[in-house]
Amino acid sequence: MFKFEHSYYLWALALLPFLLGFFVLAWRLRMQSLSRFGGADVVRRMAPNLSRYKHFVKFGLLLVACLFLIIGLANPQWGSKRQPVKRKGIDLFLALDISQSMMAEDVSPSRLERAKRFGQQLVDKLASNNIGVILFACNAFPVAPLTSDYYFAKLALSTASPDQAGEQGTSISSAIDLAERSFDPENETHKAIIILTDGEDHDGRGAQQAEAAYENGTLVYTVGVGSTGGSFIPVDLRGREDYLRDDSGNPIRSRLDPSTLEGVARAGGGAYFSLEKNAEGLAEALQERIDAIEKREYEQRFFTDYESYFQIFIGIAFLLFLIEFLLSYRTSSLRKSNRIRNALANENDS
Repeated sequence: MFKFEHSYYLWALALLPFLLGFFVLAWRLRMQSLSRFGGADVVRRMAPNLSRYKHFVKFGLLLVACLFLIIGLANPQWGSKRQPVKRKGIDLFLALDISQSMMAEDVSPSRLERAKRFGQQLVDKLASNNIGVILFACNAFPVAPLTSDYYFAKLALSTASPDQAGEQGTSISSAIDLAERSFDPENETHKAIIILTDGEDHDGRGAQQAEAAYENGTLVYTVGVGSTGGSFIPVDLRGREDYLRDDSGNPIRSRLDPSTLEGVARAGGGAYFSLEKNAEGLAEALQERIDAIEKREYEQRFFTDYESYFQIFIGIAFLLFLIEFLLSYRTSSLRKSNRIRNALANENDS
């Protein structure tokens, strides 16, 4: 398994395009100054040994050296030894609503952003379980399978967006159905679903599907995101901010529907929670509920020893820095002798 020990150093890679842009800007300003001075021909006669290409070569060496240095600081590692590790947990899916109504801002900064952050908190709280992520609107689709790679599960939550939904609308039943089909068929009782949504359920089959899941050994919990007072749904119309409107042109106010979510949770043998206020306390309450579910034992093999390769990248970086430092802006002696030879040949021809 490959990984970076200090992956936060990789953010420095974002500086390289700015470094390139600075070089291009500086080069253009230099050429403008030369044109005012008398042009490249005048400079070439005054400084005949000055190379026309080594500015680019030296900058290229500097840029590549920075790239290798950043990778070296992040310390690329490769797993060299795997050991079996036993743990106890359940199979758990987080189902996140990404319908357009989740963009309402009755909770700050928006329902969707609040739900995404809370989902990431839950992943941290519920570590030791197998956690998967499902996104749903009119239809549901998986973005992270059941896994102990909690970083991947949190990444799937953090990048969720209404743009990922092929068709708008909200179908809680589709999320429950997909989770049921994604569980291990041999796992009959050690599983649960946590649904993060504002409660809109356009097909009205959420409670029915939750009851079927409960009969199959799955507990269904719902977390309401939003307020009963509701809010308009902001949309971007050709660069202009507006609100989602009905056929009459009136802004649509979306409200949290706790009664629907209570019904789904009750049918699914779980409980309903509201995310309007204390997210930390809510995460702990859900953790207690999940911890009370009977666990099953998993055996997985994890990499416990890693070989570091930072020294290779650091070494290449410093070698490139050294070459860049020693490389002169003057033309090479070979190019200089060729230019003199060509000049003498031209004189003889004349």
